[in-house]
Amino acid sequence: MSYTFEILGVSPTISFFNQQQQLLQQQQPSGVEYLGNRKCTLDGFVASVEIISPHRGWDVDRVVDTVISFWMNNSDSIQYWKHRLQDAGNENLLVARVGDIKSLQAAFESLLGE
Repeated sequence: MSYTFEILGVSPTISFFNQQQQLLQQQQPSGVEYLGNRKCTLDGFVASVEIISPHRGWDVDRVVDTVISFWMNNSDSIQYWKHRLQDAGNENLLVARVGDIKSLQAAFESLLGE
């Protein structure tokens, strides 16, 4: 299985929490997880995917490798989001998405009505 990871943006903590609650209430589980961290660090996101991967049945090592690969290949984007998070203040989180590629593709196709 192939995985994807990307940083989506900065969100107020309460908005992220509310969105997570809505996702939990959905009947259909997806192969995508949204992660929120107070700091823009590789360690923080690796720790998050190490926790969620076993619950999803994901290959933990491959998911961690995907996060590390993103971090190694997107330094400009990471710096950008790090600064946006600092500008936003302490009541905000940096939000990222991790998931298996097939599930993410299916989610996008359902949004497009295909």
